[in-house]
Amino acid sequence: MAVIDLAGFVADLKDHAVEHGFHVHDERHFVESYSLRQNWEVDLHPEEGCDGPVDLYLSLEIDPRVLLGFEDAVIAGDGLTDPPDEFHLPLSFTWALPPLPHAPDLLVLATDLAAVGGPDLPLEVSAIDSYPSVTDAPETSLRVVGHQRVSLLRIRDGEEVPCETLDRCLDVSRHLLERAPGWMR
Repeated sequence: MAVIDLAGFVADLKDHAVEHGFHVHDERHFVESYSLRQNWEVDLHPEEGCDGPVDLYLSLEIDPRVLLGFEDAVIAGDGLTDPPDEFHLPLSFTWALPPLPHAPDLLVLATDLAAVGGPDLPLEVSAIDSYPSVTDAPETSLRVVGHQRVSLLRIRDGEEVPCETLDRCLDVSRHLLERAPGWMR
């Protein structure tokens, strides 16, 4: 018997995201057969951005050693007290935009997004230049990534991924949506 329902957590996370103004497009679950590592991915964007260029990908990476360690700690306990809150999994938020003809200044964008994400959602801003052919101008694709650690104990108790995190993700998405038309001209 499993002591934690990660599939239920992902389903609740999707429902929670919808309550905070997101539209969910897709969900994927990968299991690596040799190591049993798992990855849940959810594609979403703000409701008002269905036709927009900004996509947000949530990714929960599951290390089987962390999951088994948590299960062992729960089973070894007396059933009255919680195990120590030392079992965490990475949850990533990745925003992606298509190639931009007029890419923003990354330092300015990173500074602007730092104010939007705040200290609870630190964000990494990066860009990749691609050359379709040698004679073509570079196409710049923009990517913004935020990382969180989610506690298995809090997932089990139904308390993980607070509303503030999803609100900040929505703010970042809207910030990018507002500025994307200027970058795509």
